[in-house]
Amino acid sequence: MVYLFIVSLIWAFSFGLIKGTLAGVDSTFVAFARMLIAAIVFVPLLQFRGISKSVKLKLGLTGLVQFGLMYVFYLAAFKSLQAYEVALFTIFTPVFVTLIEDAFNRRLNLRHLVVALITIAGTWIIKGEAFQSREILSGFLLVQASNLCYAFGQIYYRRVMNTNPDLKDKQVFGYLYLGGLAVTALFTIILTPLSTLTLSSTQVLTLLYLGAIASGLSFFLWNIGARRVNAGTLAVFNDLKIPLAVAVSLLFFGEQTNLPRLLIGGAVILTALVLNERMNKRPRKHLAANPTKTPLN
Repeated sequence: MVYLFIVSLIWAFSFGLIKGTLAGVDSTFVAFARMLIAAIVFVPLLQFRGISKSVKLKLGLTGLVQFGLMYVFYLAAFKSLQAYEVALFTIFTPVFVTLIEDAFNRRLNLRHLVVALITIAGTWIIKGEAFQSREILSGFLLVQASNLCYAFGQIYYRRVMNTNPDLKDKQVFGYLYLGGLAVTALFTIILTPLSTLTLSSTQVLTLLYLGAIASGLSFFLWNIGARRVNAGTLAVFNDLKIPLAVAVSLLFFGEQTNLPRLLIGGAVILTALVLNERMNKRPRKHLAANPTKTPLN
């Protein structure tokens, strides 16, 4: 779990950096740049031999969805939302994690739907009136699309790696970044006005940091951590970054919000997270036999 916690701290500052330093830079180009830098870091470690084409394609698909499409939707949301709002709206990621896990296991747990409704209620307490704004609503939907992509990738990567226990994370993770790079490159070619694109030195340094650390190293550590815990714990850690990111955005980047509503709605959402964790907690004996609890590669 330590890997998930470290990454949560790193990501808490990413929201404010994107909204502040990279304001005005085309979001699809930012997604492409982050994937390109992350790929440069990890592709040299790729293992090409001894891995079937089907596994390579599955890993590439994982990155295409979890990193590529996720970033396209997620970064576009910053055009209409403050950084803390983007962080807040990622609260639904753990709900998607558990629902997708249920879907893969061909079961429907109605208790997870109850958690989803409680989470929605908490979010409505905090930002309900704001949803009358078309910009806020479109930003919210973009974040939910990114949440769905990121949740799918976490679960699917874990399943692919568990069925191929001889593979080491560092030897295959580059395939995920290649998948993410392919789709973000396509979106950039279609949507980004490259002829008018300009970057300051501060923006270049920010992209290098976000690509190498917040994307490259952090996604790597996160997916390793995701393999070492059950779905319930993974769901909770998906939301640990939210209070951290909201606090950083308000305290360090000077954003404003209705603090009483944030605290009340946050308490409701925290209740949902506790319920989600308890519903997904498994006995120790079962965890010992759980293939997701694998050694670090």
